[in-house]
Amino acid sequence: MSAQMEKAEVEASSREEIEARFEKEGLRPSEWGNAPGDEYGWHSHDYHKVLYCVSGSIVFHTSDGDFALEAGDRLDVEPGTDHAATVGPDGVKCMEAARSQKVGP
Repeated sequence: MSAQMEKAEVEASSREEIEARFEKEGLRPSEWGNAPGDEYGWHSHDYHKVLYCVSGSIVFHTSDGDFALEAGDRLDVEPGTDHAATVGPDGVKCMEAARSQKVGP
């Protein structure tokens, strides 16, 4: 599967809890946000993208289907996966990091 979503175990996670999850995996996230209804066109990355929705909502579109993220949800997107996104009605704040791809055994 080119993208996989993990729903939050609780209704929402705090920014600090999400930062701690990144830290546990040795990842350094950056934070970004968009206004309601903003859209990202189709594109892909050459890295494994790990993304958490901090607040608001966003829908990521992939050939595997749509992934609707709300606060606390995680999305992993494999390298080379074409995806687009549409920000929800209240805007969105996300944190994301690139996971290095291990080469060789």
